[in-house]
Amino acid sequence: MSVLFGFAAQAASPVCTSAAECAGQGVDTFLGTPERIWASVAALVALGGVVIGWLALRSVRRVGDGGRRGAIVALVVALTGGLNGAVKLAVADGGLGTGNGVFGAALALMLGLVGAVLAGLALARSRRTARSG
Repeated sequence: MSVLFGFAAQAASPVCTSAAECAGQGVDTFLGTPERIWASVAALVALGGVVIGWLALRSVRRVGDGGRRGAIVALVVALTGGLNGAVKLAVADGGLGTGNGVFGAALALMLGLVGAVLAGLALARSRRTARSG
């Protein structure tokens, strides 16, 4: 059995709806619970905010508007992911390994904070560039 076939079989398996149902299914629950999916999507959104914030910070001096638009987009995306992670972390009723998405939510919160800091730095540098240029 190839590795790709194993991944395809796991992806085709149904998503469990509770942590107890996932515990009985073992490895076949590749996608996890809806709580884990919510936390994973929040972490991906926050990671997008980090990437956009890094790109905006790099291009502050090169772009015509001083990278301001990219910094604002990064700030909105990072805060959206981070706030979703914080909300998910607040409503989780279990710890790590329970299927409640605690790790993904904590990761989303941390990535959201990093993305917001990068976006804030890019905004501050774009203001400085606009005044001096």
